[in-house]
Amino acid sequence: MKMTVIGCGYLGATHAACMAELGHDVLGMDSDIDKVHTLNTGKAPFFERDLDGLLAKHTTSGRLRFTASYREATDFADLHFIGVGTPPQPGNDAYDLTHLFDALTKLAPSLTTPAVIAVKSTVPVGTAPRVAKILREHAPAGDLIEVAWNPEFLRESFAVDDTLRPDRLVLGLSTDHSWAEALLRQAFAKIIESGTPTIVTDWATAELAKGAANSYLATKISFINAMTEICEKTGANGTALADILGHDHRIGRHGMQPGLGFGGGCLPKDLAGFISRADDLDADQAVGILREAAAVNARRRQRVIDLTHEELGTDLRGKRITVWGAAFKPETDDIRDSPALAVAQALHNLGATVTITDPKALDNARKLHPELDYVEDPIAAVDDSDLLLHLTEWPHFTTIDPRRLATRTANPKVIDARGILNTDQWRDAGWITRTLGRA
Repeated sequence: MKMTVIGCGYLGATHAACMAELGHDVLGMDSDIDKVHTLNTGKAPFFERDLDGLLAKHTTSGRLRFTASYREATDFADLHFIGVGTPPQPGNDAYDLTHLFDALTKLAPSLTTPAVIAVKSTVPVGTAPRVAKILREHAPAGDLIEVAWNPEFLRESFAVDDTLRPDRLVLGLSTDHSWAEALLRQAFAKIIESGTPTIVTDWATAELAKGAANSYLATKISFINAMTEICEKTGANGTALADILGHDHRIGRHGMQPGLGFGGGCLPKDLAGFISRADDLDADQAVGILREAAAVNARRRQRVIDLTHEELGTDLRGKRITVWGAAFKPETDDIRDSPALAVAQALHNLGATVTITDPKALDNARKLHPELDYVEDPIAAVDDSDLLLHLTEWPHFTTIDPRRLATRTANPKVIDARGILNTDQWRDAGWITRTLGRA
């Protein structure tokens, strides 16, 4: 098939490359000329595991290329995936649909023949009819343009695998249109034939799917962190408690890791956006549990700051603190709503000198927080430090011998906010250790 992907950020670039991998001819379209140039060289303007390989493979094979022209996109295909960003509105938690509506308004005048617009962007429920209205009013083809909703469920650092081998495929359709379903089933034929569950539903249910899924995941993470607040006060072990709960098949262990909590560009945004839309619909009581999930998540960051005061005193001026981690999670350079950087910035504001190290995210962190110090080598980063904070669970950090660090630090103290360092090994090496979720 031929298809386009409108909006080639994290979601769109990944989707375009993976559709090419499935055998389709794909044209990615983005209004950012520099981004288009970078993608056409076979590289992504961000780090995502395995993505550069696919981009290089298919820009070379000719199956994938990128443009900044809406007209070129509509001339290329009659199936258009929309993957533009929908960030929070400035000053509140509601989704900002400016980029979505702008892309549709610019795309529509070139839609002179029947086409399917499949939206992947995360939006508040009730957006699909507005999309259909814009297309009817601005596209010459009018009612011959069909709208479908195809939400994404990507995990950063696993986005390629999640696109090619998803847990489920959701197709949200209007009740009287079937061409869109046929076209999407053809596009995803290899995925469907592999046995992936495929749910065909209405627009509203498909719109709710991503926000509801991320709200549940956020609640699951916050639930175990709420339990670890009790563990810390009673001497219980939060990690062992998570193991015990995880063996219940109704609960499951995946994603239920005690620690610093969640961040990134999806879970916090979608949780807040879901709550905001519920408020708009006068269904605020239905999301009370989600408000508490957000509150628990915020408390995790404050808990690290509280533990820092317990170890270094109330006055942090002149104290040197090393932070392992800047990305919101390992295997990405994404620093959006990074718990690690939030803690680092808060400690800097309290007078500490904060040095950060991270395998992938240092450049992005420098741009956002130039007032912090940065060192590439995690071992050199602890030189003369009074406290080490382990805030992003990069696997490399767990392989570093704490004995190599003990003689370089001014004060061998570590707070493991992710709960994966070998506590016994660090204590044997002379470190005082504190772990979130344990007494």
